[in-house]
Amino acid sequence: MSKSLKTPLGRVRGLGSAKSGTHHFWLQRLTGAAMVPLTIAFVLTVICLAGASQATAIATLSSPLVAILLFLFIVAGIVHMRVGMQVIIEDYVETESLKILAVLANTFFSLLLGAACLYALLKLNFGM
Repeated sequence: MSKSLKTPLGRVRGLGSAKSGTHHFWLQRLTGAAMVPLTIAFVLTVICLAGASQATAIATLSSPLVAILLFLFIVAGIVHMRVGMQVIIEDYVETESLKILAVLANTFFSLLLGAACLYALLKLNFGM
């Protein structure tokens, strides 16, 4: 009979040797669940704006409710994308140096894409 090297707190928390697998798992599930209603709202907004004039589209996207939903859609989508891609990279890239490079590239790409989307939303709403 072998003894576990985990502390009682470690066994209760369910953290593996990497100490972050559970966090990524739950973050992926949480953002995925958030994306369902946010995607529905986004698609309905796009359908409503199909064929509308630019002024109508700006007015609609500048309303507080739509802007907040778009903000949440962007943030949840970017986080979901980054975490999902990181899991794929960690599972399928074997070379450690290439894995680190790919995770860094994934993080920077996610930050760049999120910043561009949020900048566009802020510029649309506040005319910055």
